[in-house]
Amino acid sequence: MPQNARPRQLFRNLNAKIASIPMILTALCVFVGGTIWTVVYSFTNSKLLPRLNFVGLDQYHRLWTTQRWLISIENLAIYGILSLIFSLLIGFMLAALMDQKIRFENTFRTIFLYPFAMSFIVTGLVWQWILNPEFGIQHIVRGFGFSTFTFDPLYNQSIVIYGVLIAGLWQGTGLIMCLMLAGLRGIDEDIWKAARVDGIPTWKTYLLIIIPMMRPVFITTLVIITSGIVKLYDLVVAQTGGGPGIASEVPAKYVYDLMFLAQNLGQGFAASTMMLLSVLIVVIPWAYLEFGGGRKHA
Repeated sequence: MPQNARPRQLFRNLNAKIASIPMILTALCVFVGGTIWTVVYSFTNSKLLPRLNFVGLDQYHRLWTTQRWLISIENLAIYGILSLIFSLLIGFMLAALMDQKIRFENTFRTIFLYPFAMSFIVTGLVWQWILNPEFGIQHIVRGFGFSTFTFDPLYNQSIVIYGVLIAGLWQGTGLIMCLMLAGLRGIDEDIWKAARVDGIPTWKTYLLIIIPMMRPVFITTLVIITSGIVKLYDLVVAQTGGGPGIASEVPAKYVYDLMFLAQNLGQGFAASTMMLLSVLIVVIPWAYLEFGGGRKHA
């Protein structure tokens, strides 16, 4: 390659590169700088105000010996795993049904997608009412004569996180359905015709042909779902406030309470760093397999 080719490539699309400078500076200063600042101060005993009084790993030791933090990690794991599985499963099944070109498709698509337009606070309050045993589902079913029927997940410490999960699935599944439907509509119709000619069952066509071809859609969907899982906060606050007791605590709420209510910045920074570390453990291997590994085999 000629030596003057590289400078030419450097100045290609110069206007676009100049326009992206503010975004790049914002990412470096706000996100990267803020992350480094948080990690550094997680090793201090900062309380109301940040101060560089290093205490080593004391904040992390205190964090992992706190029952409230351990419960929040357990809740996030349960919510995350089940949300990932059911969101993909329900979203794909709804998309496959919608892809049959049913009547009133636009109406059904709007109905399924509408909950996503609502904020998590509104969703939490709606489902707090629906799951309330005094005037929600339990009250309605008992009104039909089933006096022993019990359905109060938000008031039961052992299953409260599943009540939060129901609200989360109700709000987010419609978006997953639309993403999956867009992927299915991008599949060439000739593939379906060839599968029918070969006598391949519909379920096997989806499993062995269609789903592998929708890999980019699934990756995008996974990123959206996992980002929502890590940020889980307002839905819990609106539905349960972390209760009963601390049974529905999640890491994001723990961080907020420690930093702004308990005025313990050092502990809040340590919890934030652990949340960041959990994200990196997932993102770095995925990025390597998606980009680094693919280039090596190319």
